[in-house]
Amino acid sequence: MNAKRIGLSVLLADFVALTAYAVYQHGYVAFFELAVSSMIGAQVFLDLIIALSLVMVWMWRDARAQGVSPWPYVLLTLVLGSIGPLAYLVRRAGNESAPADVVARAA
Repeated sequence: MNAKRIGLSVLLADFVALTAYAVYQHGYVAFFELAVSSMIGAQVFLDLIIALSLVMVWMWRDARAQGVSPWPYVLLTLVLGSIGPLAYLVRRAGNESAPADVVARAA
């Protein structure tokens, strides 16, 4: 296991723990209640949707190029936010080969 994968795994584990604690304390619905409670909450929520949508597009293309099904990571992203992309990055960091886009350009 390389240093990048270890670091990403620690980040993922910590973020999952934080998410679980927040959901335990306030419930899953509280996130949406906060998002609609004020204009700043709505702005942050829409910003998160835009950012995660862009990440999902990248993740989908990269996973397909690597020969991996993107569905588990996309579904995780839709349900749990950044946990999906973090899980994908942990999986991808374990792949020691060159990124697919670099290989495709070299061919």
